Amino acid sequence: MKLRRRNIFGLNPNVFFLGIVSLLTDVSSEMIFTLVPLFLANVLGAATTIVGLVGGLSESTDAVFRIFSGWLSDRVRRRKPLAILGYSISTIAKPFMYLASTWGAVLAIKFGDRVGKGIRTSPRDALVADSVGAGERGRGFGLHRAMDTTGAVLGLALAAIIIYLVQGGGLALSLKTYQWLVVVGIVPAVLAVPVLLFFVRERRESSSGGVSRKLPRVGLTTGFNTRFKLFLAVMAVFTLGNSSDFFVILRAQNLGSSVVYVVLMLVLFNITYAVTSLPAGMLSDRLGRRRVIAVGWFIYALVYLGFAVASELWQVWLLFACYGVYYGVVEGVARAFVADLVPEDKRGTAYGLYHGVVGLTLLPASLIAGWLWQAYSPAAPFFFGAALAFLAMLGIMGVVRE
Repeated sequence: MKLRRRNIFGLNPNVFFLGIVSLLTDVSSEMIFTLVPLFLANVLGAATTIVGLVGGLSESTDAVFRIFSGWLSDRVRRRKPLAILGYSISTIAKPFMYLASTWGAVLAIKFGDRVGKGIRTSPRDALVADSVGAGERGRGFGLHRAMDTTGAVLGLALAAIIIYLVQGGGLALSLKTYQWLVVVGIVPAVLAVPVLLFFVRERRESSSGGVSRKLPRVGLTTGFNTRFKLFLAVMAVFTLGNSSDFFVILRAQNLGSSVVYVVLMLVLFNITYAVTSLPAGMLSDRLGRRRVIAVGWFIYALVYLGFAVASELWQVWLLFACYGVYYGVVEGVARAFVADLVPEDKRGTAYGLYHGVVGLTLLPASLIAGWLWQAYSPAAPFFFGAALAFLAMLGIMGVVRE
């Protein structure tokens, strides 16, 4: 007789253990990849257009694989093996950042890491959605996002300590400092894979009732209603102004922040992200996802306007805190909204399309941001992003229904 596992925090244990996997992975990723824009600009001397290219192209690579892996997880009715494969590929890629000496090498390593992330993300999100009921979906994704972001806080706190010990309060990132971040950062990435392998269970379909055991339809866009497609269109509009967060980091340095201060600002960002994720998810279970997402985009627009006009360091600290609130309000709720809008047997494909639209739009968004920064001013990308966020907010309230 197979024993039923007890719930953790009132939810299926899969949600908690997937949160642990994401926590460990984020400790690693924040230490190794968050400061890549400073590594490119300070150590390798790359221009902002190159920074935008590396950020945008790697995210777009991620997007293509998210689409494919989500579709494949629906076809084979297995989420976990793809998640394991994706986390393993990212773990293998990370140590090579220790040897990177050109922006091309950084791009190649980021490509490998993003391939792994692309393979794992849609099946993992589908695992979360499969493990919770509709009435607790917001809470489930909120908890997962909160744990994921707690890993970012821990990773950035460790990074700040290492930076301070190696180079003190210097304004530019040094090669030696970055290499130490890579060495320490690979450890939690290695630990994440066994947690996924041994503690997360694939949901087994019953032979009677529930979802049909037949393979879902092959087409990527078949089986989805107009509401889901309109939501993806509105997400594309928003993301076109939501360039890589590389530019937020460069803006902080542009306004006089030292490397240690930039990292501590990111710690603050992730704390507010983690604190707001679960309450926002629970609120969306009560009030509806659409309204909560619209509020989050409104916050984003105000934050980007703030980054455009900021001139004092204290303002940057405040903006990073508010930026985390936007992420906490929107990230988990948007993923829960996807599950609300699509059939259960198409969830993997739906998450692939959702992440694919976001990721593919990030490439032109980041290239536009890099061009605006160089051609006009460091404030220009943020004015552009704020304007598109207002448009997206109007779009989701006007054309997308719950």
